[in-house]
Amino acid sequence: MSDLRKASVRVPASSANLGAGFDCIGIAVDRWLTASVEADDDLGANQAAVTFSREGTLVSLSLPPGDDVLYAGFAAACAANNRSIPKRLSFSVDSKIPVARGLGSSSAALVAGARLADAALSLELGDTAIAELCSRIEGHPDNVAPAVFGGAILGLPTGSAKQQWLFASLAVDPGIAFVFAIPPYPVDTAIARALLPSTVDHAIAVRAAAKSAALVEGLRTGDRALLEIALDDVLHVPHRRHLVPGLASLHEAACAAGAYGITLSGSGPTLVAIAPQDRADRVADAIRNRWTSEGIVADSFVQRRPATIVTQNHRS
Repeated sequence: MSDLRKASVRVPASSANLGAGFDCIGIAVDRWLTASVEADDDLGANQAAVTFSREGTLVSLSLPPGDDVLYAGFAAACAANNRSIPKRLSFSVDSKIPVARGLGSSSAALVAGARLADAALSLELGDTAIAELCSRIEGHPDNVAPAVFGGAILGLPTGSAKQQWLFASLAVDPGIAFVFAIPPYPVDTAIARALLPSTVDHAIAVRAAAKSAALVEGLRTGDRALLEIALDDVLHVPHRRHLVPGLASLHEAACAAGAYGITLSGSGPTLVAIAPQDRADRVADAIRNRWTSEGIVADSFVQRRPATIVTQNHRS
């Protein structure tokens, strides 16, 4: 007899690093991936084991179902609970998150897959276990953690042999906003990460640590001086800035309009600026217009507060 289990989830986009928070700080962003699954151990003779229906930004995705990041998240959650993967899985996914643009599209899918398994199969993993599981898969928590918890999150490994992670919610001053500008071209995350050096000079590491502390305190207080320092990253942006031609000019335009600074969202090419709430729309227009003057039609939006997650998994 068929034991059909269903679940649906909703997971936000994320912006990682925010300048000096390399691989450890991110915020949830109001661009969402919604997904549902039908899981069954009754596989008919002519049925595929895994199927996907994709809409939104994923509609042109053509990779095999078994290679989909969402399926990887589902399978990993099953493995973490020593549960067998159901014989038949039918996924429906609709995403408003731009793919390969630095807004955590793959992290959202990974988290969605783990959440679907948790809900449909009653694994009872919970948020922290899902965040740890997905962080281990990605190797860093800065996109995963906001996708799981919402808000602004610090994530870091504990150093244990089991590679466990610690997550902490960060305060964000209500007087600041996050301004995003998304160009029409992608950046491959693997290529962007390959650009980074394997070691850094001690003096650079000291500056990076100070800037990361400035980011946490600057987010909490909205202090302009701290945020200006924090957005001027020394670990990853110098090696990736050529991925966004004209970044210096875009930075100039954003700051002239009132931003405290501008940096890559994740590894780019999306840019994120931090600005006072009353200047945020002006900053968005300035970045978009500067790009337009260079022949690039970019999208822009203002995130007034980090996105929050109100509802979690739903099982039926």
